[in-house]
Amino acid sequence: MDTTGVFSKNLRAFNESVRYIVNKGSTRSSKTYSVLQLLFVIAESSSKPLVISVVSESMPHLKKGCIRDFRDILLRVGKWDVKSWNATDKIYKVNESVIEFFSADNPGKVHGPSRDILYLNECINIEYEVYRQLAIRTTRTIFLDCNPCFEFWLDEKILTQPNALLIHSTYKDNDYLSAAQVREIESNKSDIGWWTVYGEGLTGSRQGLIIQNWDIVTEMPLIYKNRWLGIDFGFTNDPTAIVDVRLSEGELWIDELLCEKGYDNLMIADTLASLNVPPEIQIVADSAEPKSIKELTSKGWKVEPAQKGKDSISTGLSILNRYKKHVTKHSTNIIKEYRNYRWKTDEFGNATNIPIDKYNHSIDAQRYVCLNKLLERNSALSYSVARGRK
Repeated sequence: MDTTGVFSKNLRAFNESVRYIVNKGSTRSSKTYSVLQLLFVIAESSSKPLVISVVSESMPHLKKGCIRDFRDILLRVGKWDVKSWNATDKIYKVNESVIEFFSADNPGKVHGPSRDILYLNECINIEYEVYRQLAIRTTRTIFLDCNPCFEFWLDEKILTQPNALLIHSTYKDNDYLSAAQVREIESNKSDIGWWTVYGEGLTGSRQGLIIQNWDIVTEMPLIYKNRWLGIDFGFTNDPTAIVDVRLSEGELWIDELLCEKGYDNLMIADTLASLNVPPEIQIVADSAEPKSIKELTSKGWKVEPAQKGKDSISTGLSILNRYKKHVTKHSTNIIKEYRNYRWKTDEFGNATNIPIDKYNHSIDAQRYVCLNKLLERNSALSYSVARGRK
């Protein structure tokens, strides 16, 4: 099994019986992958049965993250056994031990039976009380990891404990990154806010986040005043994002329908059909793709180009932020974008009024809806965009 220095540091801490092993680091530092590798090694080598819990904020987040990585780890070393995997309960059996995967929004699991080892993935997205309920039911080691976007309960309540160890890592600790991946990461050095967290793995600040006033909900409302879809086209380098936006009692409810690369217009049309989107629903799409809009319209969908012009980005974001927003818990890409979409910073680390050009694909789709369907509700903003429209 190929491992990194991050794996070795976690193994050493585990063997020294450290209670709280905290992994803070940059993007692609191997912290999540390394902890999952270690959990399997612990389970496989244990002389007695262990219960190991891997917990993240939601099941979609787990499926796209830890569960996918765990399976990849075992496949790479020829140890994945489909008979050991209970796909319904998300439990993998290793000899007499079990590694279970469940989400922090599952009360029955959070307040359920005890375990030997806990791994809380991306703990920055989990409330302290949820962590506390899990911790008091954990008899041995607790692993925690995160990209340290800002200070939170981990810094105040865990790292201050005498039996806590911080393992700091960056992408430079991951020997298995390609040269292209390293170049991509290092191309962001000029964005000080982003680079602090995702390049250097250091604690950032809540300041500079663009999207405000939102929370996570279980499902979309069945009763609403208006419903629209937004599409931001992509293909090779960027994903195509489709969002469902509903206006109910003066608040926006937002659901991720698609966020994937490699989707052509026919695939987009098929996706809309498979999701049972009514053909009369109004869809607002990126006006920079008139051919795509025409092709989707020819397939029977009501697609219109987004209004654009001078200051349309800031105007669309202003409208979006005027509403209380409820995002469904399985909309993992929207949630990630909301938590990371920031204003660019200058050479002194001060926020500018220009957004970074990343973490914005689903947000762009939402902006298009705001500009076309909600702009008239904000007359001053409407006047601003109308004057700059090209």
